[in-house]
Amino acid sequence: MFKNVEDVRTKLSHCGYITEYKMELSIFLADKLSKPLLVEGPAGVGKTELGRVIAKALNTPLIRLQCYEGLDEAKALYEWNYQKQLLRIQSTKKDEKSFWEKIQEDIYTEDYLLPRPILKAFTSDERVTLLIDELDKSDEEFESFLLEAFSDYQVTIPEYGTVTAKNKPLIVITSNNNRSLSDALKRRCLHLYIDYPDFEREMEILKLKVPGIDHKLKKEIVKFVQSTREMDLKKAPSISETIDWAKSLLLLGVDSLDKEIVLGTLNVLLKYHSDIKQVEKRLANLLPG
Repeated sequence: MFKNVEDVRTKLSHCGYITEYKMELSIFLADKLSKPLLVEGPAGVGKTELGRVIAKALNTPLIRLQCYEGLDEAKALYEWNYQKQLLRIQSTKKDEKSFWEKIQEDIYTEDYLLPRPILKAFTSDERVTLLIDELDKSDEEFESFLLEAFSDYQVTIPEYGTVTAKNKPLIVITSNNNRSLSDALKRRCLHLYIDYPDFEREMEILKLKVPGIDHKLKKEIVKFVQSTREMDLKKAPSISETIDWAKSLLLLGVDSLDKEIVLGTLNVLLKYHSDIKQVEKRLANLLPG
């Protein structure tokens, strides 16, 4: 566990993740209160990376469940090993008394379970960090299924029984706000919203992630990126795309932004042709004076 809020800042900093007080406090409380941490915000602001870094900072295994439309219990919680069950049935003498009763007792045991991410996290002999990534992409039915797990740190398998977590995992849930999550889910979580960084924080991030970049160029990059985020783009540039752009400019030996270099590398920063065209039209206003 994290000892205090300062410990959160120190450990995440050692893992290369720049935090702010609200974030540090939320992580500390989620850890101490054994409550899931729901992290919402635009795509590309470091929500998934936060889950990975927390696992690294706590020195716990990371178990990740990537959500998508149609995700169900079979992919998230467990499946029965049907091939192994069938072999067990075929190997049992059918003239035995109470054949089906005996078979049902035998094949619905732990030996025949295939644990998926949530069950793996709950049955682990050591504490883990469970990252449930992009929950907003899943269906509402799956979200409802998670309520029992989040309330009591237990799950129910109809044929097997109730499984309670051996060690309560630290659960990090991310959402890009593609749809609103239910109030019932939010009541069970601590909430953290991560927005695009302000100027100074994005400068710090570039300094950390792109060592050797000139301060003047770094400042021009951040000003340019933050100006594009104010435009009505289909997809605003994320932090990771800003880092990729800065690394690309560094590799090209660029020491200052100009029209030619920006036009040639905008595809690194922006991923939609319509966004590139829109930025190109306003390029004179976005470039340093």
